Amino acid sequence: MPDSKDINIYMDSLGSSAKRASRILSQASVEQKNSALLSIAEKIDLKRQDILKENQHDLAEAKKKEIGDALIDRLELTQDRIDSMISGLKVVSELPDPVGEITNLKPTPSGIDVSKMRVPLGVVGIIYESRPNVTADAAALCLKSGNSCILRGGSEAILSNKIIWQCLQEGLDESGLPKECIQLVEIIDRAAVKSLLQMDKWIDVIIPRGGKGLVKLISEESRVPVIKHLDGICHVYIDLDSDPEKSIDIAFNAKTYRYGICGAMETLLIHEEVASRILPKLLDKYNAEGVEIRGCEVTQKIIKVKAANDEDWTTEYLAPVLSIKVVKGLEEAIEHINLYGSSHTDSIVTENEENVAIFFDKVDSSSVMHNLPTCWADGFEYGLGAEVGISTDKIHARGPVGLEGLTSQKFIVKGNSQLRGS
Repeated sequence: MPDSKDINIYMDSLGSSAKRASRILSQASVEQKNSALLSIAEKIDLKRQDILKENQHDLAEAKKKEIGDALIDRLELTQDRIDSMISGLKVVSELPDPVGEITNLKPTPSGIDVSKMRVPLGVVGIIYESRPNVTADAAALCLKSGNSCILRGGSEAILSNKIIWQCLQEGLDESGLPKECIQLVEIIDRAAVKSLLQMDKWIDVIIPRGGKGLVKLISEESRVPVIKHLDGICHVYIDLDSDPEKSIDIAFNAKTYRYGICGAMETLLIHEEVASRILPKLLDKYNAEGVEIRGCEVTQKIIKVKAANDEDWTTEYLAPVLSIKVVKGLEEAIEHINLYGSSHTDSIVTENEENVAIFFDKVDSSSVMHNLPTCWADGFEYGLGAEVGISTDKIHARGPVGLEGLTSQKFIVKGNSQLRGS
């Protein structure tokens, strides 16, 4: 195990080379970046059996350490998930390049011409747990947006991450871009993360993807700006004017599509006048999937479930557990979401357009939905190609962070010898 001095030297080397590569990448043509993305996709396709083999080794070790089911789900790669990685790379290659985009502003009284140009952030540090697909997804978005990146995945996915990273390196090399554009921290010692968080000389922004503890630690210790979300406490509210069949399908899918994603519904809110018609049917479906239900006092009078407490309303289960609360109406549902939610994703099920407008206006979340399960909160599904994370911050980027979220803007000011007087 290297000592802290050696780790700092290693990390500093990654940072300085990433900064140098970022200057080259920021000037790369869209054709060159797209060529690299397609080449990487080809390499992943060719090495899919090797990737699956290495992932099986990671899964075996994780299970020995009795890592929770939610993390195992995030760690596992399948043929379909590899197909999604490849598809994501191809989709990103087809997206418009944001770098260099000019936004014209209103004419100024002085006659100077002011506009804004979209530019890369520089070097992006991405710290993530379990999901090895993030290695490809995040790298693709950073590459297309002209940013170098330093990837630090969890120790539980080190073998999977390494072989995917090899594909990234080969694709960069084949397209003539520096391999240092995408770097992987190969040291699993946690000291490497602490070092990364202090590298404000080289890194422009940190994006954490993982559990609440990881994100909280990074937010508190980082000297580099952080784009983050701490929790995915997502709600579905079934309104008085909802369609019963839609309500049941949406509430079921929102919880059971995948338990381990941040867009999974954790609390179901339902209008008191429709609860007795909908909850018994929903309970049958949830029971068939092994979902544990915890309900408020009114819920317990309608269906036989465990009692929910105040802690349940603020818990991101990431597991087959769901809390249910019966509310008097739309305003109480909105009040509950804004009080207990995490500003991630919340949805209303209703046929009343006026209630939709009120919900959209008053719910303070990065994604607000109508007649959809919250699991649709995903950069790929939003047409961003992929995402490096979902931000619940309000500064710089909010919601799924895609290409535009990985850029900034600079003012472009032109004139014709105008002089500023007193």
